[in-house]
Amino acid sequence: MPDCIFCDIITGAAPSRQVYADDHVVGFLDIRPVMRGHTLIVPRTHSSGLADLDTGIGEKVFSTGQRVGVAMREALGADGVNLLVNDGRAAMQTVFHTHLHVVPRHKGDKLSFAKGLVVRRDPNPDETADLIRRALA
Repeated sequence: MPDCIFCDIITGAAPSRQVYADDHVVGFLDIRPVMRGHTLIVPRTHSSGLADLDTGIGEKVFSTGQRVGVAMREALGADGVNLLVNDGRAAMQTVFHTHLHVVPRHKGDKLSFAKGLVVRRDPNPDETADLIRRALA
């Protein structure tokens, strides 16, 4: 798909901090994370939203999100995980390639979560990606 940053990441034409990849999906750190470890799971096949997402691929996206979420508990000491899909402009979707946000959460993190919505940065994303990759291995 021309002009799709996620398609470019999948093909290697754009850089990313990949934490997971298989024949169906790719997982990489969000460039503007709400929390350290905020990961996006994207299907290799382009779909702009839920309406054109193959259900079998949707299952792969979600099951990978589940696996990454479990790894975040080990790698980042997360107490919980948010899984979120923004579908359509009204739902605040900004990249029109279907993707699942996997966001690690910690007890009592409401203030830092709110701050993350504004600041959106990880001071050491290479280390974060490495921790998640190792927990997935």
